[in-house]
Amino acid sequence: MMQQLDAVLALVTRDLRSFARSRSQLYSSVLFPLMLLAILGTGVSEGLDPKNIHDYVTFLTPGMIAMTTVFSSTFSSASYYQDRDSGILKVFLASPHSPRIVLLGKTLSAVIIGAAQGVIVLAVASAIPAIHFQWQYGVLPSLLLSIFAIVLLNFFLSGLGQLLASKIRSMQGFHLVMNLVLFPFLFFSGAFFPLDRLPEWLKILGRLNPLSYGVDMMHLALYADGRSGYFGLPLDLAVLTLLAVAVFYFGTSRAVSPDQ
Repeated sequence: MMQQLDAVLALVTRDLRSFARSRSQLYSSVLFPLMLLAILGTGVSEGLDPKNIHDYVTFLTPGMIAMTTVFSSTFSSASYYQDRDSGILKVFLASPHSPRIVLLGKTLSAVIIGAAQGVIVLAVASAIPAIHFQWQYGVLPSLLLSIFAIVLLNFFLSGLGQLLASKIRSMQGFHLVMNLVLFPFLFFSGAFFPLDRLPEWLKILGRLNPLSYGVDMMHLALYADGRSGYFGLPLDLAVLTLLAVAVFYFGTSRAVSPDQ
């Protein structure tokens, strides 16, 4: 058990060091959502003046945090292909540890990187004067709830990335499928507009969308101002936790070969 734990920690440390050296990945995955928050939030608030959403730039912030996790999971999952093509994956699989330990280490590093980026966006947004978080449950509980939602989203997305990587052989195909899967998830998650204002068929898609429950948790903590949210906190916690654990488990349990 200790040897397996050491192997997982070694893989996590390796990916974290690689990420720290790739500053462009950090800048693009954090600055792009913040740029959209500034441009889209201010533009819609001042230009379109939506009547159905009070303080749109604050409403938009959980969506930008969810977007950060989407970008991060895509970048981090792509490292699997880099290790495979460079031959490092063969070295990992030749170790005494099982392939599941290798996948667990790489996927946990993706979770840590994605969660850290989401927390950075949350911290920067909380310091922006134009964004007025309501902290519905009190500052500390609401902050912890938001961080918990960010972590669960990263567990789900990292596991999903590993599941897709097991079926797709090329990095180009992986990025294409991830964009086709995750960006519809993002747009129908309530990140950019309230789900209760949509037509019924879009509401159904929103209810089936795992990202909707993470965004709703953050809306409850940061924006809701006394409201119960779209799904309600108990359902958000139950659905997102179950999906995150299940997808992460299956994503790290798949068979893997150095030529896959």
